[in-house]
Parts: sequence; structure tokens; C-alpha cells
Amino acid sequence: MTPTRLILLLFTIFSSLHCFSVSSFEYQVGGNRGWFVPPANDTRIYNDWASENRFQVGDTVRFRYKKDSVMEVTEEEYKKCNSSHPSFFSNTGNTVYNLDHSGAFYFVSGVSGHCEKGQRIIIKVMAPEEDYPSHGGTEKSAASRSIVLHSGVFKLAACAQLLASYAASRAFYYVIHFSVN
Repeated sequence: MTPTRLILLLFTIFSSLHCFSVSSFEYQVGGNRGWFVPPANDTRIYNDWASENRFQVGDTVRFRYKKDSVMEVTEEEYKKCNSSHPSFFSNTGNTVYNLDHSGAFYFVSGVSGHCEKGQRIIIKVMAPEEDYPSHGGTEKSAASRSIVLHSGVFKLAACAQLLASYAASRAFYYVIHFSVN
């Protein structure tokens, strides 16, 4: 194989590798409002939001907040709003947490009294056998619908890029091949 053909082959292979990557998504807890103490009449706001989404292993959740914190706790600590021994704590104001396994993740605010006022969430991550064709949630979830749309658009763009890479490599081959001969 000539060096030119080898270069073209490697270029085509590396250009197509991104099509085989696993997709993951980032969800922002609380939407545009972020992580805040919910109104007294809407204490289920976070769990309602979580139940409308389909979280998968590798996804991330972003907590944005001011003068607050977020902690991952056990189910028992979640139920009691006891945050004395969290397995994770952050007070940066912009926390990204990786959902690295299937099952339930329990999060509460670390500020005294906030959990009791409803600033807590259970995020259930699907096991691989529960995987659905998309990350989409129920019809109520506009955020999930946009994620599904973006996923489809990205896959279409990736395939178009693969075709363009192949066409470019073939054109490059013919230019090199016929200009040398």
C-alpha cells in the first residue's frame, strides 16, 4: 500500500470513529430557575421534574444555585432530611454530578431547613436493559423532547459528516493519483 493510500485510509477511519461514541446528556435541575427552595405550595417540583425524564448511566445533572449547596445522601437520610453524613457535597454554585450507575440518587440541599421545605430530589437512572430508544420523557417534558430532537439532529449531522469525509478522501485520492500519473 502506498503512503498516500495509507494516509487516506487512516483519515477515513478516524473521521468515522465519532459515529460509534456513546451519547450522554446533561440535565439542569430546576430548569432555568436552578436549584432553589420551592414555594410552599409546590414542594414536589423537583421530583415531578425528575419523573418526566429518562436518565441513563453517563448522563450528568447540573445544579445551579446561589448561597446554597447540594449533597448526595442515602435514602434514609433523604427521608429524614438528615444531611450530617453526605457521600457527596458541593457549594460551588455550579455543581455537575455524574450519574455513573443505575439506580436511585438522592440529593438534598445542605442549608439547614431547605430540605424540609422541598429542596430535595430523587433521580432514578435506568439500568441498561431498561434503555429506551431515546432519552425522552413523557409528553409533559419539553426539555426531554428537545433532547430527543437534538439527539436525532446530531446523529444525522454525524452521518452527513462521515459521508462528507469519505467523499473528500476519495476526491483527495483522485487528485493525488491523477496529478502524479
